[in-house]
Amino acid sequence: MAEFRDLISAVGECGLYQKLLILLLSLPLLLNPFQMVGQVFMVVEVPYHCDTSWIRAVGPNLTEEEQLNLTLPRGTDGEFEQCSMYSPVDWDLDSIVAYGLNDTEKCINGWVYPAEQPPSLLTEFDLVCDRAVLNDVSQSIYMAGLLIGATLFGMLSDRIGRRPVFLICILIQAVFGLGTAFVPHIYVFMAIRCVVGAAVSGIMVTVALMIAHTAFAIGQMMVAGLSYGIHNWRLLEIAGSAPLFALFFYIWVLPESPRWLVTKGRIEEAKKVLQKAAATNKRSLPPELLEQVLGGSCPHTLPWALQQPLELSPAQKPLSIPTGDALGMGWGDSNSIVYYGLSLSVTDFGLNIYLTQLAFGAVELPARISCIFTLEWFGRKKVQSILLLVSGLICLILTGISEDQPTVITVLAIIGKLTSTAAFSTSYVYAAELFPTILRQTGVGLCSTTARVAGILAPLIIPLDQYHRAIPMAIFGSIPVLVALLCIPLPETRGIDLADDTGNDQPPAEVGTGNFEIKEEKKSQKM
Repeated sequence: MAEFRDLISAVGECGLYQKLLILLLSLPLLLNPFQMVGQVFMVVEVPYHCDTSWIRAVGPNLTEEEQLNLTLPRGTDGEFEQCSMYSPVDWDLDSIVAYGLNDTEKCINGWVYPAEQPPSLLTEFDLVCDRAVLNDVSQSIYMAGLLIGATLFGMLSDRIGRRPVFLICILIQAVFGLGTAFVPHIYVFMAIRCVVGAAVSGIMVTVALMIAHTAFAIGQMMVAGLSYGIHNWRLLEIAGSAPLFALFFYIWVLPESPRWLVTKGRIEEAKKVLQKAAATNKRSLPPELLEQVLGGSCPHTLPWALQQPLELSPAQKPLSIPTGDALGMGWGDSNSIVYYGLSLSVTDFGLNIYLTQLAFGAVELPARISCIFTLEWFGRKKVQSILLLVSGLICLILTGISEDQPTVITVLAIIGKLTSTAAFSTSYVYAAELFPTILRQTGVGLCSTTARVAGILAPLIIPLDQYHRAIPMAIFGSIPVLVALLCIPLPETRGIDLADDTGNDQPPAEVGTGNFEIKEEKKSQKM
């Protein structure tokens, strides 16, 4: 009996249709990296100090140097304190010069930044001193948006389809990403970033394709170029978000997944998509094969492969709880925390941040492309375990290298970014293969949800370097080493055909109106 995979073979597994589809799915991924790491370049450190213009009321002719000497305390290094000032007094200038000021307090009138500095998140919203943590919090809130999107859009795409969810997420990312450029307050910025994160995650969950994710690597390099050329953070936000509006034509050209249509009982629509794919690939799709596999349009005459109990291989049977939990733990607690930990620390390695970001993006290309071959040669489980182990060990090595060796630190960080990227890509493929079609997007979404929890924590771990510079990398390194061991019980999926249902002797729970009609048919048979 012919099955759905026979249709795919007849249509052509890697023809012009599939290549055009991958191109369409890849374009939004070019801008997704900007939303993830673009903020790092909006808060580049600049010199600053407390605003002490109060003394101008009694000494209007003071030079800037004289003003700072009278109103700012100096640290042990001889430099002016950035987060404290002498308390204002009601003395005349001669008394202040004669006796000096002793009482200090936090900056009560804001901060002063270099006049030539272009507007940045740091300078516009005063993300310094006690408020510096708001930058890390906003990154975590963005990651929380990724979590919300992974959960919401993963399940929604199983219910209403991949195509509408993909289009909705592109629209949300474009509108709210552009809106970020006009926010008046840091808390509004955080709220909008959460929405953008949800949309980005929805796109990533929907596009679980290894080749399409190479566009994400190209986008990483584009971030370096955009950030280097545009220093005004509001203009940078516009440049990183507005191009998505050019993808409005997707409404007319982006097809729905035929597998999803079949599992929902929308047989005629699935036939049209497959016929269009075959025509684009200049292949002949035999009508008898189409009828044999898909049958009629009635829900109770669904494809044989969906009506009959699917004999799953041992690699696919235990996927619901043990495999899902193990994969979720491995993906979330290791891949994500290393990948985001290194990506968001790009300004901390000591070399030029734009060149470092360019290198971070460049290594993602071979990392993602090489997975296409290594996964076929060595299998999913082995590759995942080794990549996690290497990523963790590199981070642990970084904890012992002195800060006066920025070149060594940066090179190791780049290698760590390469292996963590490959591990992340492996997880997308692995998760997609373990779950059957009717649960695939939900399963990938749930695994991605676990990853986002680690993503939320990563920006909050980075500031721990104020207590000891080795703490963040020690955390980023120890987790993947531990989780690499947890990959051992996972099943191998290399060479296994994708399952369409759960193999529980029941048809899919939500195939059109199939449940109701099947029940009615059984009743009539009993009578």
